[in-house]
Amino acid sequence: MSSENFGNDTPFDDVCRFIIKLGTTVHGYGPNAIRLESYLNRLTEALGYQGVFKSTPRELYFAFSQKGDLMQQTHLATLPGTGLDLAKLTEAGKLVDDVVAGHITINQALPRLEEIEKTPHPWGLIANAISYVFVGAGFAVLLSGGWLDILFSAIFSLVVYGIVLITGRSGERANEWLPLSSAFIAGVLATLMRILFPELNVVLVTLSAILILIPGYSISVGIIELICRNVVSGTENLMNGLVYLVKQFVGAWLGVGLVKLCFSVPLMVPGTSVSSSWLWIAVPMLIIGLCIVFQTAPRDFIWAALGCLIAYGGVLFGGALAGDNLGNLIGTIATVVFANFWAAKTGRPTSTVLLPAIVLLVSGSIGFRGLAAIAAGQTGTGEQQVVQMFVVALTIGAGLLVGNTLVRPKITL
Repeated sequence: MSSENFGNDTPFDDVCRFIIKLGTTVHGYGPNAIRLESYLNRLTEALGYQGVFKSTPRELYFAFSQKGDLMQQTHLATLPGTGLDLAKLTEAGKLVDDVVAGHITINQALPRLEEIEKTPHPWGLIANAISYVFVGAGFAVLLSGGWLDILFSAIFSLVVYGIVLITGRSGERANEWLPLSSAFIAGVLATLMRILFPELNVVLVTLSAILILIPGYSISVGIIELICRNVVSGTENLMNGLVYLVKQFVGAWLGVGLVKLCFSVPLMVPGTSVSSSWLWIAVPMLIIGLCIVFQTAPRDFIWAALGCLIAYGGVLFGGALAGDNLGNLIGTIATVVFANFWAAKTGRPTSTVLLPAIVLLVSGSIGFRGLAAIAAGQTGTGEQQVVQMFVVALTIGAGLLVGNTLVRPKITL
């Protein structure tokens, strides 16, 4: 993105209108505040003007000025919140490249943004349902579950997907209840199955079923943004993630408690974990599921999956050297370096490769297990796991900083 490719003969108001539409559109596709602000700033310069931008999960502030002019034109957009749609993010980035290169005009690009927004997801209902199953079953294997744990994690993940679909069609009010309602139903179902199968691990199954909704990414992004001194967005992301996590825990706790109130639930009988050799199948399943959930474009799918494999390989390598924390650090650094090289080579958004890999590393599940341990009276263990959640987020933040230092990132979405 270079200002040499585009003069400042485009009317100021047209540029402002285009960038406001672009920012409010891609805000819901996945870029964090730091990346989005930098991208909009460079784009405005490339189009011959100056801009200042501030992004939070619920608001996007725009300020534009012509070079040498002290007066600014400002706009504040209130937004429904962030989301993840990597295919649309890629298409928006390609559209901007065409505008900057002069292949199309801003007036031609505006309706194209509308078309991108209305484009159906690249993966349909069946593929998304399978992705939930893959993530639930794959994570249960990672947590050393038994065959029954894996089976019911997969089944209840499918139930959670149904709840997500119903909630998405029921308005904003229902979305506020999603973390509590999905965890409540997963907790009820897992506890009922414990009556029939005493070896079932209720916490493991419930957590695996709702894993896709666990806000570990939001918590990690919040801490990363705070490290980068983006205080407003970082604080909001962190608090939103923690509140969402607490809602999920309360929902699961109420579901388990309700069943125990109505029925005699046997104590857990220790079962046999599946062999670690099943990780060769579980990890690819988990990666495929994550890439589909994030709506990765088919042409980028193999690269996003490779980024996840690099992250997981870094975790294993660092963990073998000096424990999980070093593993998370090395995994993040390796993934960031790979993503930056890939973005520089292809010109497509770094987030396409980076986001699924980072989510594979994030710490929300640790926090959920910590809250569950505290509720079960294991205060010491629970507190350690909650603290570990923040430690993992910090190591990911450090890995991003080191990776971007080793290979300077191309400014993309």
